[in-house]
Amino acid sequence: MKNSPLLIILCIWIASSNSSAQHHADYERSRWLAAASNFEPQLFTQVKRPVRVVSTTEDESAFQGIGVVFKENTDLFFNTSAKENSGKILDFGEHLTGHVTFSVEQIGLIFDGAIRLKFTFGETPSEVATSFDSYNGTLSRAWLQDETITITEMPSSVTFSRRLAFRYVKMEVVGCSDFADFKVSGLYVSASTSAKARVDSLPASTSKLIKKIDQVALHTLSECMQTVFEDGPKRDRRLWIGDLYLQMLANHHSFKNDSLVKHCLYLIAGLSYDNGTVPPTLYERPVPNAPDSPLLDYALIYNVILREYLLQTGDTRTIEDLWPVAKKQVENTMSYINNDGLVDYERTDKDWWIFFDWHEKLDKQTSLQGCMIWAYQQTYDLAKILGKEGEVEYLPELTQRMSKAALDSLYDNKMGVFFSGADKQVSYASQAWMILSGVASKVIGSNALQNLNQLEGVTKPGSPYLYHFVIEAMIKVGLEEDARKRLENYWGGMINKGADTFWEVYRPEDDFASPYNAHLVNSYCHAWSCTPVYFIRKYPHIFK
Repeated sequence: MKNSPLLIILCIWIASSNSSAQHHADYERSRWLAAASNFEPQLFTQVKRPVRVVSTTEDESAFQGIGVVFKENTDLFFNTSAKENSGKILDFGEHLTGHVTFSVEQIGLIFDGAIRLKFTFGETPSEVATSFDSYNGTLSRAWLQDETITITEMPSSVTFSRRLAFRYVKMEVVGCSDFADFKVSGLYVSASTSAKARVDSLPASTSKLIKKIDQVALHTLSECMQTVFEDGPKRDRRLWIGDLYLQMLANHHSFKNDSLVKHCLYLIAGLSYDNGTVPPTLYERPVPNAPDSPLLDYALIYNVILREYLLQTGDTRTIEDLWPVAKKQVENTMSYINNDGLVDYERTDKDWWIFFDWHEKLDKQTSLQGCMIWAYQQTYDLAKILGKEGEVEYLPELTQRMSKAALDSLYDNKMGVFFSGADKQVSYASQAWMILSGVASKVIGSNALQNLNQLEGVTKPGSPYLYHFVIEAMIKVGLEEDARKRLENYWGGMINKGADTFWEVYRPEDDFASPYNAHLVNSYCHAWSCTPVYFIRKYPHIFK
């Protein structure tokens, strides 16, 4: 009886698993964490002050129905009674991340009791115009940026211990003696980022819209470049592998902070689980730690990041050091592939978190098939660059079999599109991942994306994260004009609604869309939205 290809692959996998078990011993992970600390970036700070006083107004044409109008200059605010200024909003004119300091001074001769002030910080006008009292989101209420402080001595200067991310600040007097008065005499933020390098300007011939999208995307990226590539500086404030991938691509074409990428790669490796799987996310402080929530597509994207980083930097030493981690991501996921070459989605979904997009109705079976093929292909290419292809010599046959199974089982020849799941859902995600994996040829992929325009009930992307892979797929199959229009319409749509940094979730038909059941806790400066920097600067013939 002949051994099946899958049995041979599994035998190789078991043998390689046993031989590489020592790669994730405690001492190895400790060494990676120590290496990460050597590359922690320096933060650069700059003092920023508000530029005007505004008030919010209901405006149907504005994002979430809330606009701002100029009220007065800041000089008047800082030189008049805080009681009279209670409820006014300071506008810094740009999104900032850092620690806020304010000062108070008494007016007159009497200070006969404590004062209590409430500050509300917002990335968007709606955050300073909407009461937080009715918040019922699925994330902690503590993420909402309001701070109440009591002051018992005058004059005083106070720095909030909490780092904040905002553009607007509303100040309210919630407690004060009737017989005393005071003023807020100053307020500023020590804004921080690890992005310091000057970024080249786009050619003068570039359209105004593309220039603006690039500018806002650069600001989004720089705000998320702290001591790690954060997903969002207001909320979560973690390193996520999916965000890191897109940030790394954008960073390479802009700030070129390779040390920050290396810092993140070593942190992730150092916090890998006992079985070698990398965590999808981690906290850097007070000490590096990661939740136990393995996410399959992110685990495999770690390998893609390693390959891309090596191609960008030529830093072979780092990638050779981390190669055992990459190999483990393959070994820990390939057992979910059936003999027919299709991923056992039901079993995989029980053992792993699977993401791909913030969309509650997205069927992810086909996306997962494509992502695994894509990541395995890039892992093998990485192995060849390192001269280690013998350690993963089974990957070419495996990806070929997976690709054939996908084309045979997940493609509707009559409709000309790929489908996903028992209900044969048709989505942008499925087409994108079948294209990026190479399952779809240029002709099939191009037709599939264009056929989506003729079909009803197509599941669209729910976030900028998936839009990145859709645009990448469009470019791969030659739909360059469609890719440009998609970028202009989607990210330009956010700009038309007032964005000065790009958002975590944007659905043009619903300003209040939120995966957390409350728009107030959405991140309106979010890492995976920085991706236009990469597209505009890598493909100038398309976007410039």
